[in-house]
Amino acid sequence: MKTLVVASLQLQTLGMNGSKLDFYFKNAHSRGARLIVFGEYVLNHFYKELANMPASMVIEQTNKHLTLLKSLAKKYDMTVIAPIILYKKNGYLKVIAKITSKQVSYYEQQILISYAHWDEQNFFINKIKPLKSPMVFSIDGFRVMVMAGFELHFPELWKFVREKKIDLVVLPTSSTFGSHNRWREIIKTQAFLYGCYVLRANRLGEYNSKDIKWRFYGDSMLVNPDGEVDMMLEDKESMLIEEISKKFVREHHKAWQFEKALQIRQ
Repeated sequence: MKTLVVASLQLQTLGMNGSKLDFYFKNAHSRGARLIVFGEYVLNHFYKELANMPASMVIEQTNKHLTLLKSLAKKYDMTVIAPIILYKKNGYLKVIAKITSKQVSYYEQQILISYAHWDEQNFFINKIKPLKSPMVFSIDGFRVMVMAGFELHFPELWKFVREKKIDLVVLPTSSTFGSHNRWREIIKTQAFLYGCYVLRANRLGEYNSKDIKWRFYGDSMLVNPDGEVDMMLEDKESMLIEEISKKFVREHHKAWQFEKALQIRQ
């Protein structure tokens, strides 16, 4: 039965030096990884910092990292999932890039945070429109869906996991404010209910505003279809590398038969 080795890279916002990334990619490749995932605001600064940066600097940061990741994807024959900020004429677009040796494609985040203290929706120019399926692709026989971190909370997007028979949900995040337990429990619950693996990559680092200290705490993890944590990182720079199994996914669906219960009622 098929297996796939996946990696989650837990980092702070990166500088322009590519030597660190090459080290991690080489390590992941040596262990057979075919997919590597970055957290949110690792290739670019946190959105509140972007507001005080010249657009030219953000554009340079994005272009250099895309060029670097393209070369690493080709060098190590890996697929890279990396949230990144694109600059358009009327503002910044928050997307997730899928980078392979042959091409780069983008998933535009559909639901952004919109709270008084954390308002990405009004900062970015992502359009508000009817929901569609998140990015879906296949790698070595596994069906993979890419979902932006905040989108985890919306069942309307998770229905596509069942419809498209997804084996692995990739979840880049930038979680903070001591929300460890809530995120762990939601991820474990969704993995179990939808019978898929969930690979989370959460960033590290801090941002200090006038009234609030934002501490991004890591906790990157791989959760299996039974809702159990196969591996979890702590709050230090590190990389998770684990193997996922097609057999595990199929056995979960066969045992619990959630899809069958729905199909006979349609």
